[in-house]
Amino acid sequence: MPKPTRRQLAVATALVLATAAAVTVTSTAGASDSAQQARAAIKGGKAKNVILLIGDGMGDSEITLARDYTVGADGRLNMDRFPLTGSYTTYAVHEDGTPDYVTDSAASGSGWATGVKTVNGRISKTPGTDKAVPTLLELAQKKGYATGSVTTAELTDATPAVLASHATDRSCQGPADMAKCPTDTLAAGGPGSIAEQSVNHKVDVLFGGGKKRFDQKVTDGTYQGLTVTEQAQKLGYQVVTDNAGLRGLKPGRPVLGLFAPGNVPVEWTGKPAAVGGTDPQRCTTSNPNRPATTPSLVDSAAKAIQLLEAKQKHSRQGFFLQIEGASIDKQDHAADPCGQIGETAAFDRAVKLARDYAAKHPDTLVITTADHGHTSQIVPLEATPPGLSSTLVTDEGQRLKVNYSTNTPGLSQEHTGVQVRIAAQGPKAYRVLGVTDQTDLFTTISEALRLR
Repeated sequence: MPKPTRRQLAVATALVLATAAAVTVTSTAGASDSAQQARAAIKGGKAKNVILLIGDGMGDSEITLARDYTVGADGRLNMDRFPLTGSYTTYAVHEDGTPDYVTDSAASGSGWATGVKTVNGRISKTPGTDKAVPTLLELAQKKGYATGSVTTAELTDATPAVLASHATDRSCQGPADMAKCPTDTLAAGGPGSIAEQSVNHKVDVLFGGGKKRFDQKVTDGTYQGLTVTEQAQKLGYQVVTDNAGLRGLKPGRPVLGLFAPGNVPVEWTGKPAAVGGTDPQRCTTSNPNRPATTPSLVDSAAKAIQLLEAKQKHSRQGFFLQIEGASIDKQDHAADPCGQIGETAAFDRAVKLARDYAAKHPDTLVITTADHGHTSQIVPLEATPPGLSSTLVTDEGQRLKVNYSTNTPGLSQEHTGVQVRIAAQGPKAYRVLGVTDQTDLFTTISEALRLR
């Protein structure tokens, strides 16, 4: 088993000392975890389980905005409470391997899923030769781990797709969506659409949106004429579509939860940012367009952990689970600060769930990070941004102005090329310290689970 390098241990030791000082000097607003917890997280060892939490588009600005609004400038979110924190770079590459400084979710997810950087829009394939690269989920399955993916996006969206499929283009989500992936079609001898590949992989738990993709009919091969949902049922999947179905699931068979036709509706609503700003507003913490039967991210994640743990009850191997808060990104694109904050808060509850589980199962590596940075910036109240902005009234009763100016008003706001936070606890958590790259996350999880 590889041991921590001198550099990693030096950085970790410095962090422990800083943490100890923070606990002593700033017990109210400083580090939430003790030096003892930090020391424990520096240790190597094998993880039985890995829970990877991805806040899509959740850069430091998005985290700060949610913190300021919900728990206050001096407060701390659950994702702020990890003992070890670093940053990683997120760039994609062009087909010739040169850097493309702003990544999309497909290329960034492929980076941690395979350890190989690729071009924007591609799903777990090489940048130049378009060849499939084994993913963490595939390697974990071969080693006998249970596997799961939970998202608030369509299950065929880029971030969940990178684990259980290989596609030339991220748009190839269902059998009717294959225009940009001619060599991936079943007729051409390829693996089929992202939806078909996901169920063919027999991932133990798949929870998210995207029912309309799975309602498309398979065009070739063994399941021709069936919908992808019917294909899943033929493969032994339990299929559920709402909270009651989720609660009633029993271990023993793989499960496919399709909780919305497209993306799962967001939890909060409010006025989107506007040219010249908005009047000061409070967010509405319930969305009238979100059906009451829709499971929350934390409920889906809790059920996933329960099912994966039950499957592995008598196994020495545990599970690998990815949990994505997808619409932090989607609401950032839409310059909707309330929708964005609500989704960050929902994701943060899933972070707490994972950390609470790890507290009882210390052989669990928990990592939280983002796939890329995004648009929102907190600016002075007197600022007059050239793009879209909104003024919020926080839970502290203070006004806060947020600016969206990475694209012309009326167009979708853009990702940014900034490095993003990565934080962890458990076996191999020390590997997140310092400034690393997205592809290093693949190595961290591979080593923790001894996949290679």
